[in-house]
Amino acid sequence: MSRRRLDAGQAAVELALTLPLVLVMLLGVVQVLVIVRAQIAVTHAAREGARAGAVAADSAAAASAAARGAVTLTLLQISTTESAGRVRTEVSARVPTDIPIIGAFVGDVSVRAVAVMAVEP
Repeated sequence: MSRRRLDAGQAAVELALTLPLVLVMLLGVVQVLVIVRAQIAVTHAAREGARAGAVAADSAAAASAAARGAVTLTLLQISTTESAGRVRTEVSARVPTDIPIIGAFVGDVSVRAVAVMAVEP
């Protein structure tokens, strides 16, 4: 038997063994990107909320409205406090892990951001 005949189908077997691992790794990367996107959105919402609270008379209501309007995340929890001439807005959200296969192994992730701005006169 020739060497060529012994190696027939080797590439197909290697592909069949490694392709599931590569796909799981790819799905993991996609899930990480979803979480990073949510973290960026929460940070943006906190900054927008703090900025709106810094210039408004009713800082809590303005910050909450601005933070909710800044992003499309639906499960936002917003907390705004004003003290010593500063507005502090804290925004947190739960990010569901909906990506197939990965979502079954990883629970929902919480992301959180805080922004502080000086109150404008």
